[in-house]
Amino acid sequence: MAEIRILDAKDAGFQAQLDELLAWDNVSDTAVNDTVNDIIARIRGEGDAALLEFTNRFDGWQANTAADLEIPKSRLEQAWNALPEAQQQALEHAAERIRIYAQRQKMESWEYEEADGTLLGQQVTPLDRVGLYVPGGKAAYPSSVLMNAIPAKVAGVSELIMVVPTPGGEFNELVFAAAHVSGVDRVFAVGGAQAVAALAYGTATIPPVDKVVGPGNIYVATAKRAVFGQVGIDMVAGPSEILIICDGKTNPAWVAMDLFSQAEHDEDAQSILLCPDAAFIAKVEAAIDELLPGMERRDIIATALRDRGALIKVGDLDEAVVIANHIAPEHLELSLEDPREYASKIKHAGAIFMGRYTSESLGDYCAGPNHVLPTSRTARFSSPLGVYDFQKRTSLIMVSGGGADSLGRTASILARGEGLTAHARSAEYRLKS
Repeated sequence: MAEIRILDAKDAGFQAQLDELLAWDNVSDTAVNDTVNDIIARIRGEGDAALLEFTNRFDGWQANTAADLEIPKSRLEQAWNALPEAQQQALEHAAERIRIYAQRQKMESWEYEEADGTLLGQQVTPLDRVGLYVPGGKAAYPSSVLMNAIPAKVAGVSELIMVVPTPGGEFNELVFAAAHVSGVDRVFAVGGAQAVAALAYGTATIPPVDKVVGPGNIYVATAKRAVFGQVGIDMVAGPSEILIICDGKTNPAWVAMDLFSQAEHDEDAQSILLCPDAAFIAKVEAAIDELLPGMERRDIIATALRDRGALIKVGDLDEAVVIANHIAPEHLELSLEDPREYASKIKHAGAIFMGRYTSESLGDYCAGPNHVLPTSRTARFSSPLGVYDFQKRTSLIMVSGGGADSLGRTASILARGEGLTAHARSAEYRLKS
């Protein structure tokens, strides 16, 4: 029988139990930080030589020269051509849906003119070069290539450079095919903190980028945090999460499998159900016990459910919304009769999946919205990855002669109040009198 907490929101100690359940320390320990800092320092100091050494040591294959690290575009096309037709169609279908959604996110430049002729506005431009980190080997994710690369290309990024580790020299054909479909410009067979450092600072072979995006292990996440400021990053993600609010009228097996869908990522993933119906919670628990033995990743699922999962009885759906806003989940399923009514009450969630037929897994692959989402309660202040992450905004200001007179008087007063005389006189020089 699978172990999973059964909690009741009316219990006196519930809030403390919930906060303990949600607690996640994603701060790297000293050993990881020291290792990553050493790798970054060596990449900065030794460039390709250090990159080759780390690739040979950590990925277990012999690259003789830095040129051996680059995967030619013809190899990506070869991977695409070798795919079964069903996989080609699935990648194309997912890519097209992601692209259509991303195109709606694209920000445009704008401006307006004031009565005195002063023009103000905002100029939107794409980043020049972006680095995409993709986990490699057998546990590789072509969906991550699509979700990161396509919005970058829609934004107008000129050059998209993908890095992917190839442990034991093993290539993942689906990842290469996804890179082909997504329009990735260059691919390098490097991974780990050394790949992040190479993207951030550049080597003779790998050019420096403006932003690094994409998921990775604790060393990759630590390296992204360390190079932030030299380059932009998307986010430092924690374990995957799903929160389901259900009214007790959905097939309990569907709910159990949706909980599994995130728990199977890794032992630290989090799966929580909120429901006002105690009898339904019991049915979901029974479905978990029935379905778990047949899952390929049952040991990982069982550990995640035991350590970080919960089935929570709430007083009503309004209380469930309050709890959901506190949790601020990465993925929120509203398995309800009228999900849109409750979606309007949700303030904090990475993505909201509305209705009984909307499984979270569709969002992971092909619904259209991005699956790179804020975790660990960061949905309180951050958003899904999107085209806007690959665009930047520049303010436009063109002041007329009349505007220089009226604005200059205001600026002069404020600047002198701050003791910045040169600021004040710069504005005063342009006054009419």
